[in-house]
Amino acid sequence: MVTLDKVYHAAYVLKDVIRKTDLIYAPKINPEAQIYLKTENLQITGSFKVRGAYYKISQLSKEEREKGVIACSAGNHAQGVALAAQKSGIPALICIPDGAPISKVENTKSYGAQVELVKGVYDDAHRRACELQEQSGRTFIHPFDDPDVIAGQGTIGLELLDQLPDVDAVIVPVGGGGLISGVAFAIKSLNPNCKVYGVQASGAASMKEAISHHQIAALERVRTFADGIAVKCPGDLTYEMVNQYVDDVVTVTDDEIATAILTLIEQHKLISEGAGAVSVAAAMFNKVDVKGKRVACLVSGGNIDVTILSRVINRGLLKAGRLVDLTLELDDKPGQLKEVAGIIADLGGNVVHVRHDHGGEDTDIGGCYLSIQMETRNNEHVEEIRRAISEAGYKIIKYL
Repeated sequence: MVTLDKVYHAAYVLKDVIRKTDLIYAPKINPEAQIYLKTENLQITGSFKVRGAYYKISQLSKEEREKGVIACSAGNHAQGVALAAQKSGIPALICIPDGAPISKVENTKSYGAQVELVKGVYDDAHRRACELQEQSGRTFIHPFDDPDVIAGQGTIGLELLDQLPDVDAVIVPVGGGGLISGVAFAIKSLNPNCKVYGVQASGAASMKEAISHHQIAALERVRTFADGIAVKCPGDLTYEMVNQYVDDVVTVTDDEIATAILTLIEQHKLISEGAGAVSVAAAMFNKVDVKGKRVACLVSGGNIDVTILSRVINRGLLKAGRLVDLTLELDDKPGQLKEVAGIIADLGGNVVHVRHDHGGEDTDIGGCYLSIQMETRNNEHVEEIRRAISEAGYKIIKYL
């Protein structure tokens, strides 16, 4: 059972272990609200997960410590458990989905834990960890459906109320629900008027589905690059706590998450993983009512693989109208490319890539395709350029 006393005890246990992460004012995230960022992406191990993992391990008996611990994770909980076990002198075995970012896997190993990669997603790793737990007798450190883990995550709620006592709403990423259960419980216990909203990726909305249908049911599949919240099924305890303490659970698309990541990089020089940025995406795209309110967005982690980050930045640029691809059908004669490029340049666009292809079966014999990638200011700027090209008599056949 989670109690406020337990959350305060967790805060006491963790005070010399974790960072009290900064709360940063972010006025450009949504100009209609006062947005603040709770930067758990700057926590040790790069994620909030160490809070719950360390507190859970701190409560183990001597006998349990001697046998060691086992956990399953998409990467962040793995690092939290590995670090907590290392600091406590306890052996740790972690089951991680084979699709987890390489950086998370390698960081987990660097903390001294034994790692087993499991084919599939988090739920598949969970099943394997349960099998190994029965064989070894190790203590299973659940990533979210555990009172001690939830209490550890709830310490973020205490910090938020200390840093922003008059906060109107808090937006929290949701995977299995451990983070939001702890944060919502702590905040609602001390300030019942504060709204708490959960956010999931639209391709992994297991908690939202459970709340909407008033029962827990595993999703057949999850599809999102936000691996930290790609959970097929929420926990029993977290489902009950979200039902009781959370005002609403909403979803954001992968494109919206990518835009939020790009915004955090450009405006605040912060690196967030997909799971960590869903709260910011919800505020940016008005998925919850933030107008005129003081809102804290919890940026839960920053452990994104650099190869994924480059793709995410590119997607974010496309979504924000900062990068656009146009394909035009032209007559294959001199001067066409020069004129099109001139229109783009005169309106302030910057051509970064050009491809010229002779027409296929769908074009005239004397026709060709011209594909242009250009940098632009925003979606309004893209529309201005598109309209000017069309008014000049050119046929745009593809516009991304």
